[in-house]
Amino acid sequence: MRHEILPLRQRRNGMKAKKASESMAIATHIVLPDDTNTLGNLMGGRLMYWMDVIAAVSAHRHCHRVVVTASVNNISFGMPVGLGDFVTLEAKVTRAFSSSMEVFIEVWVENHRNGQKTKCNEAIFTFVAVDQIGNTIEVPELIPETELEKQRFDGALRRKQLSLILAGKMKPTDATELKAIFEDLT
Repeated sequence: MRHEILPLRQRRNGMKAKKASESMAIATHIVLPDDTNTLGNLMGGRLMYWMDVIAAVSAHRHCHRVVVTASVNNISFGMPVGLGDFVTLEAKVTRAFSSSMEVFIEVWVENHRNGQKTKCNEAIFTFVAVDQIGNTIEVPELIPETELEKQRFDGALRRKQLSLILAGKMKPTDATELKAIFEDLT
């Protein structure tokens, strides 16, 4: 595992690194009739909107700057969410690059009839910090503390490299983290 975090005195532009836990954002919504499809289930687009908002709050907490959604790297819809259920979204920055931040979102549904809570969805969004005229700006580095934070931190670089390859912005031969995975398999 690699956790290449520079000592505090070597931070980017003198910015102090921040812990992943400092970026935690939580929101709870009740699924109302205007949020549902004809089957009485939460529409995916409404859930994606809620995910985008909570992820933006998390990214902003990390860098205290204006942030914009750069990409939605993954969304998994695990189960339908019904009318009247409570939806809780938890977002946390998993890694900060020079001006971008990966945010992992977990979605929990609480059945309004029996109170049972179940993880139903998750997503990974990428945000970029910008100044007042829309130019990208640097963000503080992230310090993962828990084992899960460290796993997500390590995986973020692989996900970024894969996204860059798919977008034609990186040659596969330059994707050091991805190559390392395949070298470990041989």
